[in-house]
Amino acid sequence: MNKPKVLVADPIAERGIQELKFGGSLDVTVQTGLKEEELLAIIGEYSGLVVRSETKVNARVIEAAPQLRVVGRAGVGVDNVDGDAATRRGIVVMNTPGGNTVSTAEHAFSLLVSTARNIPQADASVKGGKWERKAFVGVELYGKTLAILGMGRIGTEIAKRAHAFGMRVLAYDPYLSAARARSMQVELVEKLDDILPQADFITMHMPLTPETKHMINAPRLAITKKGARIVNCARGGLIDENALVEFLKNKHIAAAALDVFEQEPLPADSPLRSAPNLIFTPHLGASTAEAQEGVGIEVAQQIRAYLLDGEIRNAVNMPSIDSKTLAIVGPYLQLGEKLGEFLSQIAAKRCDGLNINFSGKISEADTTAITRSILTGFLRQAGGGEVNIVNAPAFAENLGLKVTESRESALGDFAELIELTAAGETGWVSVAGTFFGSIPRIVKINGRHVEAKPEGIVLLLENRDVPGIVGRVGTLLGQHGVNIAGMSLSRNEVGGQALTVLNLDSVPGEDILKALVALEDIVSAQVVRL
Repeated sequence: MNKPKVLVADPIAERGIQELKFGGSLDVTVQTGLKEEELLAIIGEYSGLVVRSETKVNARVIEAAPQLRVVGRAGVGVDNVDGDAATRRGIVVMNTPGGNTVSTAEHAFSLLVSTARNIPQADASVKGGKWERKAFVGVELYGKTLAILGMGRIGTEIAKRAHAFGMRVLAYDPYLSAARARSMQVELVEKLDDILPQADFITMHMPLTPETKHMINAPRLAITKKGARIVNCARGGLIDENALVEFLKNKHIAAAALDVFEQEPLPADSPLRSAPNLIFTPHLGASTAEAQEGVGIEVAQQIRAYLLDGEIRNAVNMPSIDSKTLAIVGPYLQLGEKLGEFLSQIAAKRCDGLNINFSGKISEADTTAITRSILTGFLRQAGGGEVNIVNAPAFAENLGLKVTESRESALGDFAELIELTAAGETGWVSVAGTFFGSIPRIVKINGRHVEAKPEGIVLLLENRDVPGIVGRVGTLLGQHGVNIAGMSLSRNEVGGQALTVLNLDSVPGEDILKALVALEDIVSAQVVRL
């Protein structure tokens, strides 16, 4: 069996390279500094790609990489990876949010102090032969109000340091709970426009998204407190740079410090270069020896875990599944995919909705990955081999399939049950499955109790509940050399409509299906391949 191939396209720490190569399970190539055309020429043979910020993993690169399963970003921001294109192709995109947390927080806080005390300007003045003490009078951090925009890992570390300096800390983050804010001893402010007028210092720690691009613009700079100071060590584009220049020139903003820019490297003719009281660093937030080594090792471990074991960590387009969680939900992922695949074959081709009901113990678990596995199976006929656990929700959305989940904590017949119901113009169909010990079983089809293995060839027969059906079906299949591996019978009432489910060792041809339907009392015959 060929080893998965991994390309390291940007420099990472040597210990990260060694981690990838450990045990010889992966075929690792280090080739950095590639131009786009050079990358396009070779990416087709790789299952994994490791980048930092230099290599652009755009739609062209993704299209040229049919074997690619995972992109690992040694760092936090994934602006250089086309996440939508990767998701459509079923490629997991991972980052390393923990590796440079302290490094970036320390750098941001250093810039915060620098804006307060004019340290870079004073240093340059003394080195220029001057001694201008009055020109560099600063302000204290003690007693001042700091607004942290984004309370993730880095924002949390900033808050700790601000408290140590005796600052009042406000926080703006639409996803931060009030309880979490209280535990971090920060005051949560619901609206961005409410936090800005209160802040003496503002530091930004949010991702760059369509919603956050230019979140600090001219109107918002106008409502900041006069004399406020701003630090951005997060992503270029969070601040409207042209607006910032104007507010520095009119001294409404006392000072600013930028480690990230809308265009990097910063162009020689950038208006930022002429702005007063503006401190620059060239994207150094993660540039410590410890952080560089940390993110290199972390991304290598994540790539290995996914390619070799299926474990997902720190994915930005997929729920994380660590080894312990994978051990618990792994069987449900397989069962869910089989149930989805089964349902898609008995449902109408055009379905409007799919409901997934989790009952019993499984209803208490995080079922996100199970739902994705169900969708993978359900959409396989529509999307073929392109559909997988990563891109299945996007496929469903494109098809207009509304996916819902429901839960029941208690259940009479089973300790746990997963039931899928597909609805369309012709009505609804359903299938349910559970485990008998560790053995997966289909236990309901269209509300009728059955027992069948969710594997191989399954023959579904709708028939009238009359004597002799089993013998006639068995005889006909035997005459055509089709062996029955298992059988389950279900009926709604004595003498009413019945459902016969057979696990077969081989696929019955169309001639056999026609012969079955021709039998007296057989209403329909359908084959499901799992």
